[in-house]
Amino acid sequence: MSIALSVDELASRSRRRQRREAFVTHLCLVLGVLIFAFPIYLTIIGSTHDVNTIGRGDVPLLPGAEAVANYSQAWGVGGGRFMGVPAGMMLMNSIIMALCVAVGKIAISLTSAYAVVFFRFPFRMLAFWLIFITLMLPVEVRIIPTIQVMVDLNLTNTYQGLIIPLVASATATLLFRQFFLTIPDEYVEAAKIDGAGPLRFFIDVIIPLSRTNVAALFVILFIYGWNQYLWPLLIVNDRSLETIVVGLTKMIGTGDAQNEWNVIMATAVLALLPPVAVVVLMQRWFVKGLTETEK
Repeated sequence: MSIALSVDELASRSRRRQRREAFVTHLCLVLGVLIFAFPIYLTIIGSTHDVNTIGRGDVPLLPGAEAVANYSQAWGVGGGRFMGVPAGMMLMNSIIMALCVAVGKIAISLTSAYAVVFFRFPFRMLAFWLIFITLMLPVEVRIIPTIQVMVDLNLTNTYQGLIIPLVASATATLLFRQFFLTIPDEYVEAAKIDGAGPLRFFIDVIIPLSRTNVAALFVILFIYGWNQYLWPLLIVNDRSLETIVVGLTKMIGTGDAQNEWNVIMATAVLALLPPVAVVVLMQRWFVKGLTETEK
């Protein structure tokens, strides 16, 4: 009986300890979410009030009645001290830039990694290491010569100038190369026996096997392109090509009370929607691409 009681007592203590650990874990998780989410919540709430309420620094915790007017002005007219570009135009520019950067990076990285792994040609590893070495060069080191190239090619104030210098990605090439090295040699031999050439093998075997990796990288690279600030700020002077990140900064100006903070906050909320939508819609593929080991 005493043994049975001791076993039951140990089991009860173990359950209580597990409940305490679960409570502490969830408490820390909730606190972390609140710390990160509260500024976003304040931005959303501020975008529904008038400029005088926010100008007084008295932002309520409940929505106001000016949401339609604020979002309509942000989308169609713009705001801020200098009456910036409409958010609709800036969002379109950012979406075009982010999509082209993500798709271009993935396409170039797939083909370059495929060539390095599956082809044998002189200086193959030298080419790979030259690509890899670019990881050690920060953007600031390369920004001046890159701008000079864009000026010489007359690509300033163009979508091409915004996108092309950001397309190459040594990181994505390295990741795809490491994945391609795990593909069994039997796949290559089977493709040769079936008469498949390099292009057919790439399309029918490599791309299907890489789809989860491509999805994960697409999310990362889309957000990378979306958050670009320094390059669009330097290469574009035409306000019609302004991206949402640069436009928000210009709308804020010096940050004094004369800003139309209600419209600025509405624009900031609109700027959040595309990257959040990409993450939510591709969440399952993103997680699989990061965690899947069996191909």
